[in-house]
Amino acid sequence: MTKAELRKKYKALRTGLSIDEIDEASISIANNIIKLPIWEHSFYHIFLAIEEQKEVNTDYILSILSGKDKNVLISKSDFEKGTMRHFLLTDGTKIKKNAYYIPEPLDGIEISNDKIDVVFIPLLAFDKKGNRVGYGKGFYDRFLADCKPETLKIGLSFFEAEDEINDVFDNDIGLDYCVTPERDYTF
Repeated sequence: MTKAELRKKYKALRTGLSIDEIDEASISIANNIIKLPIWEHSFYHIFLAIEEQKEVNTDYILSILSGKDKNVLISKSDFEKGTMRHFLLTDGTKIKKNAYYIPEPLDGIEISNDKIDVVFIPLLAFDKKGNRVGYGKGFYDRFLADCKPETLKIGLSFFEAEDEINDVFDNDIGLDYCVTPERDYTF
């Protein structure tokens, strides 16, 4: 399937999920993440779920990161430039939803991309080769291209891998892992 076809399919599948199903699946994803060999790092970038898009609830992963005393970063999007800036999440961080319902920090301590060790990535679909389909704006491709080469890229998905995404581009950045409620994939 193409990215456009997969976007349509997985947006519809997500729409059919209840709040309880999202919560249960998000807990399972967090439990599977604990098993990954990623915990020796310091700086972890995570997205805050867009509830209106029925994304994976990352609160459970945030609890794990906090319990392991990791530095957690969240982003603020610049829709004119198609880029993101990353801020240290602290007890004092004020968060507000933007016009697209994305929870973002209002301000804080900005951290450069070259410090980021692990990135948890929202996505709609992925394939067995580690290719991913997001919302199609390219924010994460630009962000990941600017990270150090050894930065780990971890997708979070309610659904299992597709066999293949037909229209992968050279500038698409693949995943190192993808975690679903059932299992984790290594690429």
